[in-house]
Order: sequence, then C-alpha cells, then structure tokens
Amino acid sequence: MQTTVKLYLRSGMTAITFFLALTLSGIRAQAASWNGIEPFRTRRDEVVKILGAPTGESPDGVMRFNVVGGSVQVSFVNDQFVKAKRLRSDLAGTVLEIVLQHEHSSDTPETLKLASNHAFVHDETKGTLVFRNMKEGLIYTFINGMLRTTRYTFADDQLNKARR
Repeated sequence: MQTTVKLYLRSGMTAITFFLALTLSGIRAQAASWNGIEPFRTRRDEVVKILGAPTGESPDGVMRFNVVGGSVQVSFVNDQFVKAKRLRSDLAGTVLEIVLQHEHSSDTPETLKLASNHAFVHDETKGTLVFRNMKEGLIYTFINGMLRTTRYTFADDQLNKARR
C-alpha cells in the first residue's frame, strides 16, 4: 500500500512538472503593446495599416501620426541598432519604440496607481516624474504632475531573447 501511494505521488508530480514545462515553454517574452503595435514584432507596413498614412517622417525613419488626444511617433529597428545590440538580423524593420504625446491628459501617477505599483521604478527631477517598468517595456513621463508621454518599448527579456 505504501509503495503504491509513493508511486502514485511520484507519477503525479512528474505529470505536473511535465505540464508546467509545456505551458511555460509556450510563453514568449513580450513587450507592452499599443493599438495592436508591438516592439520587435510589428513592421512598418502593419503600422501604416493600423494608423493610416503618417503626417510626417524624419530622415531616420521615425513616423509621426495624429491620434485622438495627441500624437504618436513610431521608430523602427535599423541595421546599426541590430549590430550594436547583437540582435538577429530579422528584427531590422520592426518597431523599436512607440511614443504617445498626450496633449490634454488628466492622468496623474495617482490615477494610474503608479506610486504604489512596485513593478515601476521612478525618478524625479525639477517637475518631471518618470515611472519605468522595463520588464514590460513601459515608461510614463509626468510634467508638473500630469501625464505627457507614454513610451512602449521592448522588454528586457525580449531584448535578451532577440540576441543572436
């Protein structure tokens, strides 16, 4: 009887371990996304399909769009970034960062519950308060207590997995 119980427990633990390994191996490193656009995944043509024609584009390829409540700038991974960070070459041309410029936001660190969220670290200098969560690739900037920019960038784990 005791041997049967030990074998049952051992096989149950093995099954649970196997199930967890299968489940966790399917989890991918993922950055915060905005409006279906995700760093290291979404390409330029997909951005245009989602946001429409850009209102402007800088010489280095940063596209600017007008959106409700402000504007958004989308920058892309280029060959120099791939080389400098030793990334896989297939990442060139994917989104590097999304920067939302909020024109009339009423959000504060309190309304977004950032002050009590331990996933974010924050820095404060002369009226500017920045909350960063690099595990998710999310950065909020507040000026005089009001939200001015939200940045969506690659997550730390995503960068590590993107290396050659």
